[in-house]
This record gives sequence, C-alpha cells and structure tokens, in this order.
Amino acid sequence: MAASAKGRLVPVLAVAAALAAVLLYRAPFSKSLGGEGCSLLPHDHFWIASDRVVTLGRVGPAAVEVKGGLINAIAVGDYRSFVLRRPLLDYGDAVIMPGLIDVHAHLDEPGRAEWEGFSNGTRAAAAGGITTLVDMPLNSFPSTVSEETLKLKLEAARDKLYVDVGFWGGLVPENAFNPSALEGLLKAGVLGLKSFMCPSGINDFPMTNSTHIEEGLVTLAKYKRSLLIHAERIPEAEDHDLQEDELDPRSYMTYLKSRPPSWEEAAIRDLQRAMKDTELGGRSEGAHIHIVHLSDAKTSLELMKDAKRSGASLSIETCPHYLAFSSEEVPDGDTRFKCSPPIRDDTNRENLWKALLDGHIDMLSSDHSPSTPDLKLMEEGDFLRAWGGISSLQFVLPVTWSYGRKYGVTLNQLASWWSERPAKLAGQKNKGAILPGYHADIVVWKPETEFQLDNNHAIYHKHQNISAYLGKQLSGKVLSTFVRGNLVFAEDKHANAACGVPILAK
Repeated sequence: MAASAKGRLVPVLAVAAALAAVLLYRAPFSKSLGGEGCSLLPHDHFWIASDRVVTLGRVGPAAVEVKGGLINAIAVGDYRSFVLRRPLLDYGDAVIMPGLIDVHAHLDEPGRAEWEGFSNGTRAAAAGGITTLVDMPLNSFPSTVSEETLKLKLEAARDKLYVDVGFWGGLVPENAFNPSALEGLLKAGVLGLKSFMCPSGINDFPMTNSTHIEEGLVTLAKYKRSLLIHAERIPEAEDHDLQEDELDPRSYMTYLKSRPPSWEEAAIRDLQRAMKDTELGGRSEGAHIHIVHLSDAKTSLELMKDAKRSGASLSIETCPHYLAFSSEEVPDGDTRFKCSPPIRDDTNRENLWKALLDGHIDMLSSDHSPSTPDLKLMEEGDFLRAWGGISSLQFVLPVTWSYGRKYGVTLNQLASWWSERPAKLAGQKNKGAILPGYHADIVVWKPETEFQLDNNHAIYHKHQNISAYLGKQLSGKVLSTFVRGNLVFAEDKHANAACGVPILAK
C-alpha cells in the first residue's frame, strides 16, 4: 500500500485500522505502569508517538513501532491512520530521540565499587536518557588490560546493567609491543583501546609514549577498531615550577597554571606520525585515533584539523563541563570542578562551542569520573591533591541542551553528537538512530521543562554531592528511557530487573 499524502510509513505496510482500535496510553503513564522484570510495560510489541520525533533527518510528528526489542516501522506525518491493533504510548509534544551513547564513562568495578558501580552507574544513565555506555579500562582494579581482566570486568557487571554496556581495553607499555596479548584482548570483545600520554593516577595503568601508540595502532588496524587517547604530555623543555605566589592550593588558577594548554599541544604534536599512519596506504590503515575530552580549542585543535584535512582517520570529543563552565566561574576551593585536562577560560569555551557547531569536534561524552567524597577533599579545597573528575552521567542531556540553546543547538545536532557518531566510534551498527531494524534504544524528554538540580531531585549516582552541576537550573526532563524495547525508566522509577546487555565486539 502506498503512503498517503498526509503520512508515510517506513517500511510500507498494509493498514486497515483506525486510532479507535488502539489501546491508548497518555504519557505520563499514571496507573498504566504494569510491567514486571525488565520493563515497566507489559508489552513487547507497541507504538510510541509524539509531534516531535527525531528520525530520518527530520523532526516532526511520527509513530515508532517497537517489536521484539527492535524498531519495526516508522509512520511519519499523519501517523494515526497507520497504527494497528497495538498499544500506543502517546507522548504529545515531548521529544522522541535516539537514546544517548556515552563512549567515555568510569564505572569503577571491580575493585572500586565504593567510587561508583555498574548498578548505580547504569541506573543514573537510564535516568539521563543514556541507553548505551562504554566503560573505561581504568579506575577499576585491576585495570582492563588483558583478556583475563576483561573477564573480571564482565563478571562484576553480571545482572547489574540497566542499560547496554561495552568496554574499552587498555593500551599500556606491557602490552603495546605484544601483538598476541593485544589480539587476545581484542578477540575477547573490547570495542577498542585507550591510552594515556601522561600519568593516569592509577598505578596499574601507566602512561604510553608515541612509540607504544604507533605499535598498538598496527594491531588495531587488523580489527578496524579505535584507539582512544588522553592527549596530554608534559613538554620536556617546559618549566613547571609555580612561583611562590601561585602556590595557593585552594586557588583554581593554581591548578589551571599547573596544567597548561601546552600539555595538550605537546601530545598532539607527538601523535602526528601516528595520525599519518592511519591515512589511506599508511602503516596503520584501518585503525582510528580518537582524542578524548579535548579542552584546548587553540593550537591543539588546529593541529588536528590539519591532520583530518590530510586524510588521517581521526575524531575528537569534548565534554559538557568544558562547554558549560569557564575557569573564571570556578570558585576557589570547590574541587568538584577539578578534571584533567582542566576547564579553561571563557574565550576557550566559546571556541569549543564554535568548533563543535562547525563540525571540527565530532561528538560529546560525559567522562563521568566519580570517586568517594573524601578523595575530592571538599572541606580542604586543595585542587592540587584532590582526585580529578566530573560526576555527570545522569545530567549530560539537560546540560548540553541548557547551555547550548543560546548557540541555536538543534535536536538533530544533539542526536548526531550523542547518538549517531558515538555509535560509529564504538562499532555499533544497529544503534544510534531511530530506523527500522535498529535496536529500540529511545529517550523521551521535554526540552522546555525546567528543574533545579538540588536535594529534591532524584540523583542515582552512588555519591550525590560531588557533582559540579549541583545547584544549577537546567532545562530538559527525561520522561522515559527504552533499552532494546524495554521501558527501563519512567516517572522516576526503574524497571525491577537489570536487563541491559554487555556489548562485546565480534
């Protein structure tokens, strides 16, 4: 049957029912939440609809058919004439968008569950509209640097995942020149590798140099997977000694001066040969370099733009905290804002936004890096000794939207930065978009709804008081989160069972 003038169905199906034949739920659900186990809904075949669905490169009225965990069909335009005898979840004018994919999160199990953990972390992710995340190989103990340590990670995650979770492995000096060890880790299912070009702060995750990275890329090329790089390196000729009047550890400027943009620039310059190797015909053709949490929007960014223009297989991420905050705003002694690389000045923040909007920065990630409150030294306020990392997993969607509105950020851009491009980086061909045949990973949210992120707001991170976003007024309330068709979060309630899937590369 051809599509009508008012509506279109993807794929085209024969239709012979009107809306009156549909069991209708008006979201929010009120008394309709009746599911058990993996989902808050008692159905595995249903439709969801609204006037703002982000799909097929457009935002407009549509209904999405979910069947057996997959998106089965999409009716756009006057969708009501297409909905068959199935339950319809009508979200009115709320936004229906691909679930967020966070490629940079530290969940810290096994070994440091007191910092965070798979259960708390993935519950927070679901509450924030994140349907897939990829766990970093460090901050847990042991770090994920071998096939054996990946098995420990998978065992720690068993029955605790409320969203789907993949895993990065670690590229460290002990395995960089051992292709069989790296291949064992890649064959075991890590989605790619991660390395640090400066001390990581974790004893069993030592830093790598450009030679380690170049060798690791050769192995990665065989599997066509990515190397994620923390690109800070201490320049050999740089004088790092702070003057006596710059040594106040409670001053954010002390910390900022201790980790200047030249560190990021030195790392990128050191990577130029490795980036060249990923070009067509290069030694590591097939591998991909991904620079995580870019902070320096000046020389470091310009060097990477040049590498991209030359044909390097290269992508760049930044994080909401670099877009939301500037160094001028960070209160002295408020160590919740400490992260590496650091939050820089307002001009740098504006340049990051411009690079993101112009497409030079490819995607966003949370870099959710929590710890126990005592390690943040919030009472002492010592920026030089406090553990660095922004706790943010649950808040990244409203933060990106709230701070991005003045730049004219669109819903399609959000879907690109948070879903489509991260899915490609992680090798997830059936995630990142609302399209037939894709996993039914969906977030439903109200961009206009404002809320105060305070003690009255339900926060699911293990430690609720260490986030730099506390006290902020934000816009964008998550109403529902679906993972593979399961309604895992709605009305500030999670599904009874954790049925997310560990994602392993094949």
